[in-house]
Amino acid sequence: MTNSTHFGYQTVAEEEKVHKVAEVFHSVAAKYDVMNDVMSAGLHRVWKAFTIAQAGIRPGFKVLDIAGGTGDLAKAFAKKAGSTGEVWLTDINESMLRVGRDRLLNNGVIVPTSLCDAEKLPFPDNYFDRVSVAFGLRNMTHKDAALAEMRRVLKPGGKLLVLEFSKVWEPLKKPYDVYSFSVLPWLGQRIAGDADSYRYLAESIRMHPDQETLKKMMQDAGLARVEYFNLTAGVAALHTGIKL
Repeated sequence: MTNSTHFGYQTVAEEEKVHKVAEVFHSVAAKYDVMNDVMSAGLHRVWKAFTIAQAGIRPGFKVLDIAGGTGDLAKAFAKKAGSTGEVWLTDINESMLRVGRDRLLNNGVIVPTSLCDAEKLPFPDNYFDRVSVAFGLRNMTHKDAALAEMRRVLKPGGKLLVLEFSKVWEPLKKPYDVYSFSVLPWLGQRIAGDADSYRYLAESIRMHPDQETLKKMMQDAGLARVEYFNLTAGVAALHTGIKL
């Protein structure tokens, strides 16, 4: 019997979700950075800068950036880890990974890249000092399996950082919904020529676990000292946890 899951507000077979998510990111890859700046009024850069600061990367660290997209975090991590470090850029979507790899190369940053599924990471146990995933967890079918894999590849004492859209402060919910379901698809059509993909992105944010639920999921995956930081009134949140 085929298992079902959510693709935005739709209920689809798990295998179908994988293909639908892939189609979304193949479609938006070329305009991803421009759309992020427009959608968030540049705030995604502030959220990522906060994540980078919380990561505390030191020279020689081994770092895994999952669903790394266009390489913003990997670029910053590579500079901090230095020539003795090892930073991997990974994504399940070939179009996104290619954009990220090329962007890093254009900035003189050479890091290993891997096309891989976060639910089945091709890395050994206890390998990385830091693992990060920014705006990618909500698109994963089995989030619990992905979190368990992230913990597995962390060294004891290593830190997982999950930056993701989350549950907004209640007084802002109505204007945020208007923006998400009216303005965002319109921007997607005007800038990327794709309203449907950005409508899905808005829906996927609503279906993603809220701050406390994700905290519990990370704890259930075996991470300790799990905490979260609300960013811009909860539009986004950074969750961190340690592997003991």
